Amino acid sequence: MKYMLLIQQGDTPTPGSPEWERLSEDEQKAVYGAYQAVNETPGVSPGVWMQPPETATTVRVQDGNTLTTDGPFVAVKEALGGYLFFEADDLDAAIELASRVPAASMGGAVEVRPVVEG
Repeated sequence: MKYMLLIQQGDTPTPGSPEWERLSEDEQKAVYGAYQAVNETPGVSPGVWMQPPETATTVRVQDGNTLTTDGPFVAVKEALGGYLFFEADDLDAAIELASRVPAASMGGAVEVRPVVEG
């Protein structure tokens, strides 16, 4: 089965943020290395690195009119930081991979969803 892992940033330090700058160079390298290891896991199709949530434009359609709002619809703390697809035998394998995503242990979360195929 194919799963989508949605990486929610939460309080995770992201490159360029003051929190990221407070990490030592070794800690920063460890985070990059952990993401690289996840992306190189057999069965993983990595997504692309997304710009910060404040660069988002949210689109809604109301009464047939397209409305846009600068910024994310959700609170920035809960913003989506990235995603990847993982072809796995079962949910347990997808959960194990999600637990290796640095955001999961640094103040964020990883949502695992089965992908509808067909």
